Amino acid sequence: MSDIVVGVGASHSTLMNTHWDKVVHTGRAERFRDALGEARDAVAAAEPDIAIIIGSNHFRGFWLDMIPPFTLGVGEVLGAGEAKTPKGPQRTDQEFARSLAQQLIEAGTEVAISARLQIDHGQTHAIQYLLSGLEIPVVPLVINVFAAPLPRLDRCVQLGRNIADAVRAIGGDRKVAVLASGGLSHQLPWPADWRDPHGDDEEFLVEAWLNGRGDWERYDQRRREIITAARPVLFPEFDERFLADLEKGELARYGTFTSEDLEKLAGNGGQELRTWLTMAAALDFAPGRNLAYSPMPEWLTGMGVGVIEPAGVS
Repeated sequence: MSDIVVGVGASHSTLMNTHWDKVVHTGRAERFRDALGEARDAVAAAEPDIAIIIGSNHFRGFWLDMIPPFTLGVGEVLGAGEAKTPKGPQRTDQEFARSLAQQLIEAGTEVAISARLQIDHGQTHAIQYLLSGLEIPVVPLVINVFAAPLPRLDRCVQLGRNIADAVRAIGGDRKVAVLASGGLSHQLPWPADWRDPHGDDEEFLVEAWLNGRGDWERYDQRRREIITAARPVLFPEFDERFLADLEKGELARYGTFTSEDLEKLAGNGGQELRTWLTMAAALDFAPGRNLAYSPMPEWLTGMGVGVIEPAGVS
């Protein structure tokens, strides 16, 4: 029987890779970076055989021509490589991934599958920092958090619980890490609803999201110009409360929120917290450790790192 041995939640931002020289709050930035290293060490100490990475995709692997609520990479996994993140083929365990997909279907979560999945910094940021120097194969699980209608948060909680059951049902006695990438609070300069863009920038973004398959790099420079020109909007009080609830093992209550509730409290980028809820549910909402919280307006994001270790795992 396989089992989950550690869970990690960590914010991501490509601006961390490309805009370090723009940082004013250097101490906050270093605290977050150091916490990523501490989380990486917690993963290494648990000695997992495989890592399930739950993250989002910022329209570099999925486009508006088709975006399932949940997609599991069961074959080739390719990093998009934007903004100095890992590029090209990633180490995988296709046998485990396909068994996981089958078990999730049996448990009642109808995940889509991809035999050639392109992931972006919504997943590769975790590979770059949380798995640095570790030769661990990955199984990416992509949650749609940007193209409405979004999966309900309680469905993400159920997905996490089903991941735990599915892992236990898979033979081979593997140890599994579950890594969540995304959040915390932030507001992206994207259309409030892709179906109703306003202004040239929003119309450009919707065009890129619809037509980017096989050609996403053509749109990327202007996309990044729109992002880097955005006014930072963070919600530190929400972020600190969320991380305090992680420490108390009380993240399950966020499963009752609607998408509208979450956006009001944490911005449209806060929808990525579905990844943390899914991870925490897979760890049965055990109390965790808040390793760092750094509100980083230079990266447009409240940056946090937390670790959950099941009972018996030090």
